[in-house]
Amino acid sequence: MYITTTPNIEGKTITSYRGIVAGETVLGANIFKDLFAGIRDIVGGRSATYEKELQKARDIALQELQQRAAELGANAVVGVDIDYEVMGKTNGMLMVSASGTAVVVE
Repeated sequence: MYITTTPNIEGKTITSYRGIVAGETVLGANIFKDLFAGIRDIVGGRSATYEKELQKARDIALQELQQRAAELGANAVVGVDIDYEVMGKTNGMLMVSASGTAVVVE
């Protein structure tokens, strides 16, 4: 399945629009990850732990998006937008949502 942020796919013709689809995921960061990320923030550098969690959340959201598009009979999703948000009382939850238009291309 094609998944793209562009409104069309070069070399392909959209023959049918199947509707808007979305995929969401919410992941929590545990205390040990928070502790080590805090240490990393103090000494500088990137937090590989949080980067991996962010990638995991994005992958799950895109997989859900693709699944919902397939359920509508689509073989592509165009105009994909990915949004990130922190949630919870102490901002301990990460939400990633992906949305786009499910289409059939030839």
